Amino acid sequence: MNGEAGAHIVLRHAEVLEDGELATRPLRAAEATDSVVLNGAGPVVWEPVFTFHGFRYATVEGWPGAFDPAAVTAVVVHSDLTRTGRFASSDPLLNRLHENVVWGMRGNFLSIPTDCPQRDERLGWTGDVQVFAPTASFLFDSEAFLASWLRDLAREQDHLDGVVPVVVPATLEGPFIGAIAGWGDAATVVPWVLYQRYGDFGLLRDQYESMRAWVDAVLDENGDSALWAGTLQLGDWLDPSSPPDRPDKAKTDSDVVATAYLARSLQIVADAAAVLGEKLDAAHYAALAERSRAAFRDEYVTPAGRMLSDAPTAYALALRFGLVTDPTVRAKLADRLAILVRRDGYRIGTGFLGTPLVADALTDGGHLAAAGRLLMQTDCPSWLYPVTMGATTVWERWDSMLEDGTVNPGEMTSFNHYALGAVADWMHRTIAGLAPADPGYRRLLVAPRPIAGLDWAEASHRTPYGDARVSWKRTDGYISVSAVVPANTSAIVSLPGQSEFTVGAGRHSFTFDAPHRAVFGKLSLESSTAAIIDNSAAYAAVLGSLTRIDPGRADAFRTQTEWLEGRSIRQSLLFAPAEVYDAVEEALRSVEGE
Repeated sequence: MNGEAGAHIVLRHAEVLEDGELATRPLRAAEATDSVVLNGAGPVVWEPVFTFHGFRYATVEGWPGAFDPAAVTAVVVHSDLTRTGRFASSDPLLNRLHENVVWGMRGNFLSIPTDCPQRDERLGWTGDVQVFAPTASFLFDSEAFLASWLRDLAREQDHLDGVVPVVVPATLEGPFIGAIAGWGDAATVVPWVLYQRYGDFGLLRDQYESMRAWVDAVLDENGDSALWAGTLQLGDWLDPSSPPDRPDKAKTDSDVVATAYLARSLQIVADAAAVLGEKLDAAHYAALAERSRAAFRDEYVTPAGRMLSDAPTAYALALRFGLVTDPTVRAKLADRLAILVRRDGYRIGTGFLGTPLVADALTDGGHLAAAGRLLMQTDCPSWLYPVTMGATTVWERWDSMLEDGTVNPGEMTSFNHYALGAVADWMHRTIAGLAPADPGYRRLLVAPRPIAGLDWAEASHRTPYGDARVSWKRTDGYISVSAVVPANTSAIVSLPGQSEFTVGAGRHSFTFDAPHRAVFGKLSLESSTAAIIDNSAAYAAVLGSLTRIDPGRADAFRTQTEWLEGRSIRQSLLFAPAEVYDAVEEALRSVEGE
């Protein structure tokens, strides 16, 4: 900038535009404004030193003379972390989602892992990094960064008798005093993730007392009960069904969430103790973990394979945390989870704690296709909906921006939160098929699981032993896989329909039969809604026919239909005019003709 003395230039920042103007309401009390007063002594370069701004858009006011956009440069600021992981696929929307996850991490890994970089907050929320640590460890070399933050976490515990505050460094007062499931569990989960991903025995040893102090504090708070119930919790935060002003009011009961996390953290401490040679602790905490698992099953799981909270997060917790071990009951739980996911039209039904688990829970239970449909959904709420709305980072809410382009009315709305981007870890491990089989990638797992809608996918990661890579593509009825295994390591190879086998370092190629395409029978108004949602062509045809006749009814059909085996299309269009039934019948016949 160059101008006369006293010239006043003002720069204002925001994440999104609303009605063509900066949307500053989500910033809350943050002004996100820089003011520069020139002294007239010649050109001045301004760059903030004591603050930073999370933004996509900026206005520049008071520029002396004609404004030259080339005079302004946006500078990306984050801690200096080496990029170690990448993912790509044949789907541009999925690639954009993954890039949004990367940008969300870059914007929030600045000195500490913050929740958001733009508003009057920028705090080290423990729950966010707890769910995101696996993704962070794949994308960037995050070990030293997170180890430093864990030391801060341990110091905060010293002041709270082992309880972990919801933000580290601890700056909040009021209702967030006490043990909060999923947030405080960062004390156990993050060190364990870092041990699994980096093989750092010393880090695990350094954090062990913090890990143990956390579970002991929870047990003390609950009177040594095997259940964690009846206390203040955040639960499955920002479940899409929760009201805008009550993000804690999720479908899954917070007691279910809390007890699940207690059992998981107890087991992690037991496993860490075993690794560290603490045999008495290992036995002690393993027994406590089993006690909590048994209490969870007795209290929240029926023998028929239903959960007290009949919601996706409840099932995902029970399955992924190993709280239910009976194979028959586990299969029923997985089947019910798949039914719930389809019932909602393959739209997301989970919040901060359930979202990182649901795709894995479906995959483990034999419902990979449902997990794939969930990932590839573009209607709101979904991972790809923000991408269709032009997002460049991961949003805090599934609908931070509504379909009409207005900002969510909730007081808490961020357009750069990485927590819901934790699904990228599943994309790396499952879609591409690259994961650690032993701590620190001493042994790899090559296990690609192609999903419908993708012709190819690939992932690479810089392990301590060198670059590892897995890629696959569809070719004439089969899937061809390529893998690079670094020197001094080996890999377990798991391909669909084949027995597992082990390979050594080097480049390898494999093939397996491509999954058969689904075969659909004759469709009519009497067909189930489940049959329609599982046939993308039929769904598109029905929705298109309704849109042409009655856009309002089409929108209701899209957002309110329950997609179930026992409910027909005719029933879902109850009391519709005859012309609607005729149009839908004709649309279904056109699909059959194809």
